[in-house]
Amino acid sequence: MASVSVPAQTSPAPAPPLQRGIVKMVLSGCAIIVRGQPRGGPPPERQINLSNIRAGAMARRAAQGQPDTKDIPDEPWAFQAREFLRKKLIGKEVCFTVEIKTALGREYGMVYLGKDTTGENIAESLVNEGLATVRREGIRGNNPEQARLCELEDQSKASKKGLWSEGGGTHTIRDIKYTIENPRNFVDSLHQKPINAIIEHVRDGSVVRALLLPDYYLVTVMLSGIKCPTFKREADGTETPEPFAAEAKFFTESRLLQRDVQIILESCPNQIILGTILHPNGNITELLLREGFARCVDWSMAVYSQGAEKLRAAERSAKERKVRIWKDYVAPTANLDQKDRQFVAKVMQVVNADALVVKLNSGEYKTIHLSSIRPPRIEGEEKNKDRDKRFRPLYDIPYMFEAREFLRKKLIGKKVNVTVDYIRAATGPGEGTSAFPERTCATVTIGGINIAEALVSKGLATVIRYRQDDDQRSSHYDELLAAEARAIKNGKGLHSKKEVPIHRVADISGETQKAKQFLPFLQRAGRSEAVVEYVFSGSRLKLYMPKETCLITFLLAGIECPRSSRNMPGGMQAAEPFSDEATLFTKELVLQREVEVEVESMDKAGNFIGWLHIDGVNLSVALVENALSKVHFTAERSAYYKTLVSAEEACRQRKEKIWANYEEKPVEEVVHLSEEKERVANYRAVYVTEISDTLHIYTQDVETGSQLESLMETMRAEIAAQPPVEGSYTARRGDYCIAKFADGEWYRARVEKVESPAKVHVFYIDYGNREVVSTTRLAAIPPAFSIRALPAQATEYAFAFIQVPQDEDARADVVDCVVRDIQNNQCLLNIEYSGATCPHVTLQFGDTKDDVGLGLVKEGLVMVDVRKEKHLQKMVTEYLNTQESAKSARLNIWRYGDFRADDADEFGYSR
Repeated sequence: MASVSVPAQTSPAPAPPLQRGIVKMVLSGCAIIVRGQPRGGPPPERQINLSNIRAGAMARRAAQGQPDTKDIPDEPWAFQAREFLRKKLIGKEVCFTVEIKTALGREYGMVYLGKDTTGENIAESLVNEGLATVRREGIRGNNPEQARLCELEDQSKASKKGLWSEGGGTHTIRDIKYTIENPRNFVDSLHQKPINAIIEHVRDGSVVRALLLPDYYLVTVMLSGIKCPTFKREADGTETPEPFAAEAKFFTESRLLQRDVQIILESCPNQIILGTILHPNGNITELLLREGFARCVDWSMAVYSQGAEKLRAAERSAKERKVRIWKDYVAPTANLDQKDRQFVAKVMQVVNADALVVKLNSGEYKTIHLSSIRPPRIEGEEKNKDRDKRFRPLYDIPYMFEAREFLRKKLIGKKVNVTVDYIRAATGPGEGTSAFPERTCATVTIGGINIAEALVSKGLATVIRYRQDDDQRSSHYDELLAAEARAIKNGKGLHSKKEVPIHRVADISGETQKAKQFLPFLQRAGRSEAVVEYVFSGSRLKLYMPKETCLITFLLAGIECPRSSRNMPGGMQAAEPFSDEATLFTKELVLQREVEVEVESMDKAGNFIGWLHIDGVNLSVALVENALSKVHFTAERSAYYKTLVSAEEACRQRKEKIWANYEEKPVEEVVHLSEEKERVANYRAVYVTEISDTLHIYTQDVETGSQLESLMETMRAEIAAQPPVEGSYTARRGDYCIAKFADGEWYRARVEKVESPAKVHVFYIDYGNREVVSTTRLAAIPPAFSIRALPAQATEYAFAFIQVPQDEDARADVVDCVVRDIQNNQCLLNIEYSGATCPHVTLQFGDTKDDVGLGLVKEGLVMVDVRKEKHLQKMVTEYLNTQESAKSARLNIWRYGDFRADDADEFGYSR
């Protein structure tokens, strides 16, 4: 600092007025900055230079951008003089008189510690310690203050203090380091240990310039985890403060400027040193947040060493009080009642990997999205790949299944604590983005564990990044970021370098052929493990079979459940009473739970039928017990029949739900109904068009044969007049079309499977045969000849009372025999009973009226399927007697005797 000289006065002047202020900063051993009291903003301030003394000039850095200038070091004892005043004056109240004010506005005067001139004279103290020299050029003999200074200087010289000590004071000159060659290494070398420092300058509320002791590194430090409003530099060089920037700067200045502090240097991203300043009176980072002068910033929050949750709590306090930068703040959940912000609920379903359907205590269902996390997803090119393929996010997106399973196993059926963090408003569809309904986003915990954090820490979800001013985020956002950092570091889940897990799950729902192949395996397995993926209705579910890695549609056996509303060709069919209640009951009991199933059979649509157990409870029985289902007659042959009937009877007596309007029939009528039912023989003429390898037959009704012939003639004439363009048809599974058969004629068909344009599996709906053809032999069916004009004429049937051999050679013998006898012939057909995939019938030759199936038993080509229905016992007995005759004669399958006792499984038969 330049020395101060006061020119001698020639005439007496009135005593200058006494003024007061608080010392904000000590510039050097002979200059200070004094400020007033703040009133509605930062207070005024002025620089006071001490009269009649001179102290050494402080070091100055070379001007930036001017290569000719050099750093100027401290003058001897300059820093010690500054430190003497700093420790004595900073933040203290002083009084001062201004004796001279120069033309340039510099003020010189006397400064006293305290409220009046009885306090310590600062200039005298400096001179007494040998830290300043007296300007004797302007001394007036009649001025006692100046005479006192000269006297003190003489004493200091005699005592060899400070400037007057031997050696010239070179040891008092600091070696200041203005730059650090490798800031990151420097910060890492300190290992986050507190280092002593003096705050030399405050740029804004959260950025300071600090002198690190004892090595005199002068560094700029940004406070970790926060950001204050700043001063924006305009093009003309002026600075424009953001709202509350000046107030935040003053807040930090008044507490830290030129104070002794400790700094923990925590990180150094992009050459910016981040740190936390520790002062005996508190942590400035938390104070700035609590007083509404700063906001939390995510990118540096992670390195804050004093606990990020404290910063969030301080910020939350300022938001709640709406102070300063938060004066217009509206909380994301401000419009919610307390009971809607925090509640306990039961998890009923996991949706993908970031949402839960929960049941509130009121019985209401609510969808909750986990705050601030994003489930696994497909990015970039992968997203557009295989667009035509049937895309199943749960199995086709890497780690989506693992994430869903983690949540399912941990949460389904459990009570959780839900804290709503924000409501994400509904969004409309935009360019490249989907529309989203309103979302309730919350933090969900169970047993003190944050589910979102656990999911992220396993690498099964990622954390969403927000704009700094976006307050709609998790209340535990920092824990989520820390968990993600751990997952990345440990290479977990989505962050793993290993090959992603692939789930090849076959969906055989509605695939009749595939279902037929699976059926024997599931039947032999007895009780199989499964997970209920979806509930269509009270008795219809979709199951995931982990062992078989397939999805199946499963119908509950033995019961008749109320049907939900359905789209039918004639319009919407209304739901039956209590169908919704039955669906809800099944959902609450089994949805996404691990269950055991016993598969008994399948229907013609490829749906499996059987019994489902969960925790020892048979779902069919449970539905009947709760008066949400009736017992179906097919339950008679099951082991659960008595339980079902007794449960149904109890509900019927109580007239609950579906039995509310039940009226008991008179006894006479019951007796009449229980009489033995007679077999109905109503044979009709049919034409056998196809016999499959499984001995199923396809027939056309003779009565409607003329209609089919007429339709085919008209259709072929129209096609001949307007031939279809070859290759123009795109085949899709389930579509009806026309196909050119080997005879060169067109027939109506249905597409069953598309392997490629050259391999399309079709089923000829009027004849029952199948073929693999190229799309060049397919065309769209003219509307006038669709199944609405004339339904498909080929009807599928199976032989009643017989078991088809599973041994391939034996079965081939049977099929050859039947093809030879009845294919393309007219027969008589009678439906005897319904089956899993089609009705079972007896067939008679058109001329002799002999039973075709009985003839197969007589030849020893098949075994008898023993039915238990009373009205069929006469037929069953006839078939069994015929089988005994074939067995005695050792015909075909009986040629080695009765093999069933030991070898039934081996040969594919069962007794």
